Formats: sequence, C-alpha cells, structure tokens
Amino acid sequence: MQQMLDFLAQLEQNNCRDWFLQHRPQYMQAKQCFEQLVAKLVCRLHRADSAIPLMPAKALTFKLMRDTRFSRDKSPYNPAFRAHIGPSGKQPIPVGYFLYLRPGGRSFLGGGLFADMLKGATSMVRDHIAAHGDDWQQIIADPDFRRHFTVGGTALKNVPRGYDPGHPQAAYLKNKSWYIECQLTDSQLQSGSFLDDAVEIYLKMRPFHDFLNTALAGFVMPAR
Repeated sequence: MQQMLDFLAQLEQNNCRDWFLQHRPQYMQAKQCFEQLVAKLVCRLHRADSAIPLMPAKALTFKLMRDTRFSRDKSPYNPAFRAHIGPSGKQPIPVGYFLYLRPGGRSFLGGGLFADMLKGATSMVRDHIAAHGDDWQQIIADPDFRRHFTVGGTALKNVPRGYDPGHPQAAYLKNKSWYIECQLTDSQLQSGSFLDDAVEIYLKMRPFHDFLNTALAGFVMPAR
C-alpha cells in the first residue's frame, strides 16, 4: 500500500508525460500491487456475493491517462488507482463495488450508480423509487447504512416533469445518479485489517445495490 500511495503522491506533484516515462518502472510496480489488491477483493466478494464473477483484476481497473479534450485541466494523468468490481466487470451497470485510492485522505470505497449521463438508466431508477418509495426509505434509513453512508449524486434543482413533487422520496427523484462512499484515511489503508474492513463495508452496500440493480434490470449499455 505504501508503494502505491508514494507513487501516486509523486505523480500528483509531477503530472507530466516526461516524468511518467522516466518513472515507468515505479508505475509498473505500483500498478501490480493495485491489481493484486483488486484480485484479493474479487475473490472475497465473489464468495460473499454470488452476483460478482471471478474476473482478472486487469479487466476491472481504469487507466491513469485522462481524456483532456474537453477539460480545462490538461494534466495528462489522474493520480489515483481506480477499479469497479461489478456483475459485468467495470461496466457501471449493473452497479457494483468501486475502489478509489488517492493519498492524502482522498481514498474511498464506493457503490451505486455514478454514471449520470445514462438518461435511460436514470429514468429507470427514478421510476423504481417512485413506485417503491417505502423500500427505498427502509434501505437508506437503516441505522447501520446511515452510520457508514450518505446517498450522493448529481441532481436537478426541481423534481423532473412526470413525477410527483410531493412524493415522500422527491429529494431522490431529482437525482441523475445515486451513489454512496465511505471515505478512507491513509492510515486505514495501511492497516493490517484493510482487506477485511473493506469487504465488510462493501457488503453493507448490498441492499442498496439490489434495489438499484432491480430497477436497472434489462438496461443495455449504449454502443460506443
């Protein structure tokens, strides 16, 4: 873990292609460490959650390179290691378990639907919340859930047309995405119990995931 955090910290301070190429051996070592961590998580989650298939870690991780074409920030690299462990690998739907490592207390364990550009998926979840508001409330109001998570996501200012502004879950009908995060300190990452702790936190997300994935049943990712 220290090797991964050290590399990411250095990359953030030297976010340019020349530095990255000069330190490629360190990157490859840190990348290998991250893939080993993801592989362990996959095995543990597969045993506890039958929806998670056994897949190679490389198929679940994201590249450090950023697409800067439409961004004011032209830094070529995202100084974080990221992975999504879901029923369809790193595809955002069905929703699964997200791992984000970045030094300085900016790491987190995540879950839910992060992709707010998939309008069809957004409509499906809104419809399901509107029709099953009591089930949604039971999940997000559970004391153990609230102890660890708060539902976040990009949201509209008003309840969209076609939905009741007076609905008990109107605040969540405004959302375009619905996700949860458990923030991690660097010391938590470096503790000997991190793997056990991460799996325990992830499994507390299952009722939330089950609700979203029921809502998203039949959704087809758009072709690129």
